[in-house]
Amino acid sequence: MAENTQIDDLDRGILSGLMDNARTAYAELAKQFHVSPGTIHVRVEKMRQAGIIEGTRVEINPKQLGYDVTCFIGIILKSARDYPAALARLESLDEVVEAYYTTGHYSIFIKVMCRSIDALQQVLINKIQTIEEIQSTETLISLQNPISRTIKP
Repeated sequence: MAENTQIDDLDRGILSGLMDNARTAYAELAKQFHVSPGTIHVRVEKMRQAGIIEGTRVEINPKQLGYDVTCFIGIILKSARDYPAALARLESLDEVVEAYYTTGHYSIFIKVMCRSIDALQQVLINKIQTIEEIQSTETLISLQNPISRTIKP
C-alpha cells in the first residue's frame, strides 16, 4: 500500500479550486494564491504523479437523463471464493454504477441506477439474481440524496 502523500495549504487550495470547477485555468488559480501559473502546473503534476489527482471528470445529472430510481443492494455470496466471479458479472451490468467489497452482513454492496421501478425489477430478476454466485440480496431504494460530496483535501 502506498504511503500517504503530504500536501501543504497551497496544494489544498489548488485541490479545492479544481474540485469546485475542474476547468479553472491555472492562471486564475495562480492569481488567487499569489503564485505563478508554472507553480500551479508543477503542483498539479506532482499531485497527479502521487495519485492524489486521478483524473478530470464530467458530472452528469442522472435524473436529467431519465434515471429516476437509485437503490443500494446488499449481496450475500454463496462463498467468499465466489467474489471474483460475482464481481466480474456485476461489472458487466450497466445499471451497476458502484460496488464495494464489505465486511459485515453483506459481501458486496452495490449502487444501481434505473429509469423506473419496473426497470429495477427487471434488473433484479433477469440480471442480478441470475448470477450463480449470489445466495441472496436485499434492496434499499433511495428516496433522495441530500448529501453528495467528496472528501476535503
